Amino acid sequence: MKDLTATVLRNVRIADNIYEMTLSLPEDIGPIRGGQFLSVSTGEADQLLRRPFGVLKSTGTEVCIGYQVKGAGTQALARLAPGKDLKVLLPLGNGFNLDGYSRIAVIGGGVGIFPLIATITQNHTEKDFYSYIGFRNAGAVCYTKELSKSRKLVISTDDGSYGLHCNAVQAFMADYASLDMDCIISCGPLPMLKALKASLKEAGCSVPCFVSMEERMGCGIGACLACVCKGADGSNLRVCKDGPVFNMEDLAL
Repeated sequence: MKDLTATVLRNVRIADNIYEMTLSLPEDIGPIRGGQFLSVSTGEADQLLRRPFGVLKSTGTEVCIGYQVKGAGTQALARLAPGKDLKVLLPLGNGFNLDGYSRIAVIGGGVGIFPLIATITQNHTEKDFYSYIGFRNAGAVCYTKELSKSRKLVISTDDGSYGLHCNAVQAFMADYASLDMDCIISCGPLPMLKALKASLKEAGCSVPCFVSMEERMGCGIGACLACVCKGADGSNLRVCKDGPVFNMEDLAL
């Protein structure tokens, strides 16, 4: 983990309210695993807390993130032009460890696709991915080229304007019985993860499922306890330090 000053190389809109930002780092920090994240300043003096974003891709001294414009912080990021310097802390978190797995089902929703895309991109030449990705509507669909590195890709939208008219969990469960998978990975809104856990339990699924949790964070290093979630045993788990990737069975969803 390093605290560095990065320079904006590229910051473009790629879908409705979705932007991609590429940052140049002053040194090569080595490989970043899909599911790991960085905390980045917004460039605004009155916004002291950095914002956490999953790493979309990284190559040597460049790192790329995707983000959705929602609040003041991401609005400020969307206004940044190339050449702007930002403070970044990276890499953070544990990421998806796929050692020992070769046939992976992927369930993603909304901006939860970013860590999943990184994982597919890094591993698709050695492992088979069966991806089920849900978006709000056609205007939000993005990164289909990267997702198409999956052996199978099913895209759905909430309103049926692109792909199947359902959510990602429903699309996955429709194919569940026919998939020869040894692992499941997922990232998306909490209601999606709850629905996935309930559906897998109802189906009697024994395949291990690993999920990346999306929580508001303060420090990003486990000190402030702003991102605590509940473990299945009642314990408090720090998403930034203990995760953000967890075995779904260890979480009280």
